[in-house]
Amino acid sequence: IDKAIQEADMIFVCVNTPTKANGVGKGAAADLGFVEAATRTIAKVATKDKIVVEKSTVPCRTAQSIREILAANAYPGVHFEVLSNPEFLAEGTAIRDLLYPDRVIIGSMPTPGGFRAAASLADVYGQWVPRERIITMNLWSSELSKLAANAMLAQRISSVNALSAICEVTGADVNEVSYACGLDSRIGPHMLKAGPGFGGSCFQKDIFNIVYLSESLHLYQVAEYWRAIIKMNEHQKSRFAKRIISCLFNNLSNKRIAVLGFAFKKDTSDTRESPTITLVSSLVAERASVAIYDPKVHEGQVWRELMDGGGDRELLKLNVLICESAYAACEGADAVVVMTEWDEFSNKPYEFGTPASKYYYQSLSKSFNAQIPKLAETAADKAIKKSGSCQYSPAANPGDLPNNMTGF
Repeated sequence: IDKAIQEADMIFVCVNTPTKANGVGKGAAADLGFVEAATRTIAKVATKDKIVVEKSTVPCRTAQSIREILAANAYPGVHFEVLSNPEFLAEGTAIRDLLYPDRVIIGSMPTPGGFRAAASLADVYGQWVPRERIITMNLWSSELSKLAANAMLAQRISSVNALSAICEVTGADVNEVSYACGLDSRIGPHMLKAGPGFGGSCFQKDIFNIVYLSESLHLYQVAEYWRAIIKMNEHQKSRFAKRIISCLFNNLSNKRIAVLGFAFKKDTSDTRESPTITLVSSLVAERASVAIYDPKVHEGQVWRELMDGGGDRELLKLNVLICESAYAACEGADAVVVMTEWDEFSNKPYEFGTPASKYYYQSLSKSFNAQIPKLAETAADKAIKKSGSCQYSPAANPGDLPNNMTGF
């Protein structure tokens, strides 16, 4: 690392910034220990001028701390310019997002040196990104833009999930309501599909960052506004579990529930903050036998998440089975819950005679017949209902939807 720092003209700081687990700001503030360590290493090693690019997702004005650390620890005569270049790559589509970004944001100090540094970074991206998509702004705006983008995406998900609760009581169809809203050009169709709640490491962490920042600035009403998004998300997770329990006559003892998908979204093995963790713990607490399958999440990772999720460890060990295929998970199940929108769980072209969907519903136990409030209904959904089993698909129609549960 020291040799790379010495030789580089531009250094990207791309380190983890988890939520603090203890001390002041526990559970809300970002832990910037890795950012500080990386910054001190750069200052210790660099013997000539460098451009330091803050790539990690950080609270607003972190760049000022980086500038102060560099200035206080630099060799005499060595000057650093600090830029903010927030990361907007989404898991599962990172390469595509890198090659064809919606925008590249570069923040700099409003000084001649800052402008030159920003122009240098813009030239790097300009090798493949159209210039009109490279946006320059001040440091603090750039830092806050990443937190704001994730918070607003999460806000859309919580908003449509809140509407889904109203739809279920009134008889409205949340898919039709969200479709109608998405046709408004001011709103657009993305992130407007009801589901079990958002997961991933970024949405919740970044909202908590905004909450903590707001409280630090004594903007308590602003903090409560953003905190409500997290509360709605937790409510949605709990509500899904309760609906499934109700569907099976409020009794899950000796019943097998197949849970398809454990990752928080498709095309990734990331399980951090996955809604499935909450769901499985809730079902096991009701003494259900839960069979889990995810095509990318290995067994050890599933167990770690469940054990760290606060559920009863003994009950989890007794009542959870990790399966090697969706077929194995569905075999003899009384209900199927599709939690992740993996393509292999999709039933396009909506003909339930396809081998996968036909096998799924024929594998189910035929002992239950429940009226299920629908979110979206694929052909396989219809087939399972005809078979007399309870099926529930909070991930809706996976092959047809933009990601509900995505996080950057």
